[in-house]
Amino acid sequence: MALELLPPEALVRTSEVDHAAWNFEGILGYVSQQRFRLVTSLLPRTPVARLIEVGYGSGVFFPELAKHATELFGADVHPHYAEVREALARAGVAATLVQAPAETLPFEDGFFDIAVAVSTFEFVTDAAKAILEIARVLKPDGYAIVVTPGDTPLLDMALRIFTGESAEKDFGERRSLIVPALVREMKLERSKWFPAPWPVPVYRALQLSRRS
Repeated sequence: MALELLPPEALVRTSEVDHAAWNFEGILGYVSQQRFRLVTSLLPRTPVARLIEVGYGSGVFFPELAKHATELFGADVHPHYAEVREALARAGVAATLVQAPAETLPFEDGFFDIAVAVSTFEFVTDAAKAILEIARVLKPDGYAIVVTPGDTPLLDMALRIFTGESAEKDFGERRSLIVPALVREMKLERSKWFPAPWPVPVYRALQLSRRS
């Protein structure tokens, strides 16, 4: 089934690490879109009341997420929320957007049914604090879906070949710390990766629930 993404001409470039346009570029686009497919494979078939994307960037994923929730929210550190909100509105998508880091979300406890973070945690300074904050704003029966990139020299080389970008420059050593922090602070329910069954994932998706 085709993903419904914000089209390239509607994208707002929100930072130097916001590469939403990559989702539409040949082989790179195919691989990049697998992050979103991993998320949709873990979302419930019945729409939930409230869903937040933490690190929404240009909002490229919101048209697809709109199918899965009555109310959409987004939090990101960049200041371009008004521009992104307008771009989404022109595409028929309503979303409440705020400027806030993952470690400090301006929402009350138990506000959301689902939280989604796609290629976000590799840019977060304190992954443990961020996932605890996400757990705080989830309902007791809610869950988070986090997609993180693989951490191998082969994948880093492929990124440089296809994009000219440096994983080491963008991510530092944070990638190796993400999954341990997530599973330490929340309960791992399911895990999927791309490509499967290749043992070294390009992207890994984790579905996490609050610990009782």
